[in-house]
Amino acid sequence: MSHRLIHLPATLITRARTRLATTKEQGMATTEYAIVMVAAAAFAGVLVLILRSDSVRALLTGIVEGALATGG
Repeated sequence: MSHRLIHLPATLITRARTRLATTKEQGMATTEYAIVMVAAAAFAGVLVLILRSDSVRALLTGIVEGALATGG
């Protein structure tokens, strides 16, 4: 019985450390997710600006028309 009493505090400390580590990791995942979402939104905004330009629109239209003419 004394053997269990000696190891009980060590077990509790280990559990507490595991919970703290898990909580920190969960917070990091949320932060990383938020950063990725902001970066994706910024990238989408840049793509919209690029695709609105007349030269890119003409280039893409030419590619699509060429592909349809070849396949048809």
